[in-house]
Amino acid sequence: MSGHSNDLGQPIGFPVPEWEPCLSPSREAIDGRYCRLEPIDAEQHAEPLFAADNLDETGSRWTYLPYGPFDRFEDYRAWVEAMMTTDSRLFFAIVDRERGGPTGVASYLRIDEQMGSIEVGGINYSPLLAQTRAATEAMYLMMAHVFDDLGYRRYEWKCDSLNAPSRAAAKRLGFTYEGQFRQVVMYKGRNRDTDWFSIIDADWPVLKASFERWLDPSNFDGDGQQLSSLHEGLAVRAS
Repeated sequence: MSGHSNDLGQPIGFPVPEWEPCLSPSREAIDGRYCRLEPIDAEQHAEPLFAADNLDETGSRWTYLPYGPFDRFEDYRAWVEAMMTTDSRLFFAIVDRERGGPTGVASYLRIDEQMGSIEVGGINYSPLLAQTRAATEAMYLMMAHVFDDLGYRRYEWKCDSLNAPSRAAAKRLGFTYEGQFRQVVMYKGRNRDTDWFSIIDADWPVLKASFERWLDPSNFDGDGQQLSSLHEGLAVRAS
């Protein structure tokens, strides 16, 4: 319950009296300790990203993505070029500082400046990026930019309800499960029921502190293994 009511005694949401629309994310790089997010660019990123993706010999990473797979480099480059100019989403290449090159992508989409809501999606981590500190930091950097720099109220994560790895990633990162939308999308010739997750601005201070604790170099031993998990500092939500 919100604890607020109108003159008729009806319950209403809490007031947002001084709200102003947010800025849209711009095509500027975001720097971190372990990675750098660069607006995707065909000349700089297409070739190394294509090579990194092809290290996934099974092709399983493409199953739940709305785009791909790409058998030919020419087709992948054409997709990157299209993402460079679209107004509907902003794709970043995730450049791993240790490796010195891009090893994955992620994007902002469904950007609603008026309501202060934005989604992260289109995430594709190559085998070089998956389960690394840079992988987690990339998600933290995108969240921090949205909440700290741009002042958004809501950050969304959506995935195919059958995509167990994506659901697990959302929970690990501190997103709250909000429910399932049935038969909301058709892609790659099949139905998709979509699971919705979110983080709101009230969640962010606790989540931010947990990310920063986990990402601190002191949380890793000489072999790069974590000393404490991200869960230990997060108020993980039940599904």
